[in-house]
Amino acid sequence: MSADWTSALARARENAPFLARALDRRPDLAELVAAGEGEQALLAAKQVEAADIPTALRRERLGLALVLAVGDLAGAFDLYKVMRELSFFADRALHDAIGAAILRRVPDAEPAGLIGLALGKHGAGELNYSSDIDPILLYEPETLARRERDEPGEAAQRYAREIVRLLSEVTAEGYVFRVDLRLRPASEVSPLAIPLDAAITHYESSALAWERAAFIRARACAGDIAAGEAFLDHIRPFVWRRSLDFGAIDEIRRLTHRIRDKQSGPPVPQPGYNLKLGRGGIREIEFFAQTHQLIHGGRDPALRVRGTRQTLDALAATGRISQDDARALGESYDGLRTIEHRLQMIGDQQTHSLPSGEALDTAARLHGLADGAALVEYVRDLARPVAERFDALLDEDRISVPASAPHVVAEEEHAPQVPADIAERVAGWTDGKYQALRSSAALGAFEAIRPDLLSSIATSPDPDAALVRWESLISRLPSAINLFRLLEARPGLFALIADCLTLAPPLAEELSRRADLLDALIDRTALDLPGSVDELAARMGRRERGDDYEMRLDRLRVVTGEMRFALGVQLIEAAHDPLAIAAGLSRTAEAALRVALDAAEEEFASKHGRIAGSELAILGLGRLGGGVLTHASDLDIIYLFTGTHERESNGPRPLGATLYFNRLAQRVTAALSVPTAQGALYEVDTRLRPQGNQGPLAVSVESFARYQREDAWTWEHMALTRARVLAASETARENIDQVVASILSRERDPERLRADLIKMRREMADHKPAKGPLDAKLLRGGLVDIEFLVHFLQLRDREAVTPDLGLAIDTLVKAGRFSDTIAGAHDLMTRLLVGTRLLAPDLDRPDPAAASLLARQSGCEDYACLIERLGAARAEVAAAWQDIYGETLELDE
Repeated sequence: MSADWTSALARARENAPFLARALDRRPDLAELVAAGEGEQALLAAKQVEAADIPTALRRERLGLALVLAVGDLAGAFDLYKVMRELSFFADRALHDAIGAAILRRVPDAEPAGLIGLALGKHGAGELNYSSDIDPILLYEPETLARRERDEPGEAAQRYAREIVRLLSEVTAEGYVFRVDLRLRPASEVSPLAIPLDAAITHYESSALAWERAAFIRARACAGDIAAGEAFLDHIRPFVWRRSLDFGAIDEIRRLTHRIRDKQSGPPVPQPGYNLKLGRGGIREIEFFAQTHQLIHGGRDPALRVRGTRQTLDALAATGRISQDDARALGESYDGLRTIEHRLQMIGDQQTHSLPSGEALDTAARLHGLADGAALVEYVRDLARPVAERFDALLDEDRISVPASAPHVVAEEEHAPQVPADIAERVAGWTDGKYQALRSSAALGAFEAIRPDLLSSIATSPDPDAALVRWESLISRLPSAINLFRLLEARPGLFALIADCLTLAPPLAEELSRRADLLDALIDRTALDLPGSVDELAARMGRRERGDDYEMRLDRLRVVTGEMRFALGVQLIEAAHDPLAIAAGLSRTAEAALRVALDAAEEEFASKHGRIAGSELAILGLGRLGGGVLTHASDLDIIYLFTGTHERESNGPRPLGATLYFNRLAQRVTAALSVPTAQGALYEVDTRLRPQGNQGPLAVSVESFARYQREDAWTWEHMALTRARVLAASETARENIDQVVASILSRERDPERLRADLIKMRREMADHKPAKGPLDAKLLRGGLVDIEFLVHFLQLRDREAVTPDLGLAIDTLVKAGRFSDTIAGAHDLMTRLLVGTRLLAPDLDRPDPAAASLLARQSGCEDYACLIERLGAARAEVAAAWQDIYGETLELDE
């Protein structure tokens, strides 16, 4: 729709006294907008001549308010341009006021050491026509510009008072902004400007939940901006907490309830309705977005945006809210903010309430509606979807759990009977023996979740075991407040925790060390398989300003740990096929390797430089190479580097190529395997490298190729059938792939190959026997024997050469080398292998619930059926062994 400047000017003169007066005071701007020259008028409004800064700012403010209002009414300027221009003007005004205050006392001084932080709508770039600004003024005593005899604190307060006066004082030219400094720390007792160290101490130790929410939209906008940005970087962990703080989120909700309760205006749109604070109003949209940011932003930097509409879009893009919710709330926000602007254009008053009588009709006509009734109906349509969604957010108390979760009690069901001994034992937790339950806050949080906790324990497959595991979990926590608040807010998590504690000992052990892993389970993506390797690597490797090497590794460890834990929960909840879980674990490990390599390379290069034309590459083998990991899998890798041995790095502490890449490889291994506060991620196994543990950790591609051609044993070529380049440039990847292909395509003596593999398998069986009846890997006729069959055919016939064992089997079946029953045997045993690593880590028969789940994961009716099918699958492998190797495979019981 084209802009209608004529109608806009007419409506402004007839319905907005403030705009009518402004048009008379600035005929030059009135002439430009009448001619449809909106951008030219905007430029002219900013080019003000005045003898002093206060006068210049007031004239600019009037001109901007005029041009933006008429451009808005004409449809030439959208809401976001209007808010952005007003916010940028506030930045300039505050910056100029800071400079003027300092120059008045210290001529020729720069505004060093005094910082203006923008919060609220100003920080978000969403100021309206008659907004206050709510800055926080900070100062650095060491660098603050001041007279020699002035104390830093005294000078800072003098500057602050002058800044407020310059902007707020009403003169013949009007005013610039009303300035409210009450968002500063402890505003009732603190000075107007706060020392940086005192502010840092406040936000790190005693700040309230609403202050966290306020700083979501904070930015350094004026004065010493670099110092302000450094301050915001420093307190970032206060705002964006890795571990969820449901106590803080509850406080935000209580604040919202208080705002609703204190509202004296009508609860639904009608004369007197408050567009900002009323039910379904602007504040509820902002709180809806900010509450989700508080929950998820610590773990997902993509949500750390300032604008309300931008936040809603980010929440939808990351799956935290639905696209429909984002669209409905965003459209309501735009509409309500536009009407808010209309009300403020009329008299340049900071009003948010719909007027009554003729004033309501006037506001409606300014917007282009027929009368006040039409405006009220329009606002009702905007507020209704907001109120509905915000009510749902306030009442939200459970996570969606999969239909297969066995312990969820439907709301209409009666609460289960809790055995008296269990209730008594749980009551005893509060007697002071657990550190996590010694504070009054922790005890209060515990009492809130005790009924649901008892129900969860009582309905678990093994209540006694569940109770013991709960006690183990709580005994290891320094504080249980956050865990209990999380469970209070999300009772659906009780079912998932119960399954972790009773079905999967490795997950229970992990939870006891890191209860914050539950944070990964609170939203709708909790049971989704991970994305591509590239997507995972982007998430693990996302960088923020100020991150150092250790911070990057911590993020890598946190995200990888959460992904592995979530995949474990997906497995025990039967959310996906175990084969898909195994592939997800493999993608996660591959992404972690890439990110660890990138971070280590950058950090290493800062000290030692780089070697031109050379790079470190990572070759995956075994289950990692095949893309099918379990929760207990080591990472079998080989480090290779391109280029020659003779080269040297170009940094301040140069190293020769061999030493350079070996030290770099050590750093990559340490990044993934050294225990830290975030835990160790993987055991990294590099014994498959040339010469094993006796050889260097990293070798050149040329040396690797020569070793494989001249010195490698048959078992090393067998391992190479599952080799896959995981991290390298495309050129290096192609080079290494060619080397591997050339080795695997060599012609071999079939009889010697057969003898080597049979001997290796016998020695392996002697030294590594099966550990239990569910050891699908080492039982004779199990996965290792399938691998020996496949690798023999791959090396002998030079066909079906792919690291994906399942794909290789399918190719060999089609070529007539195998019966198609081998494919089924492989899939059954792989599912069992993946499942037992969590459900039966000792590889013996687990408790009935875990045994039943193992059977279902493997496509069997019950555990007896699983054992029967496993036996039949092993018999099929034995038959193939007889057919291919010509010898009997004895199946141990």
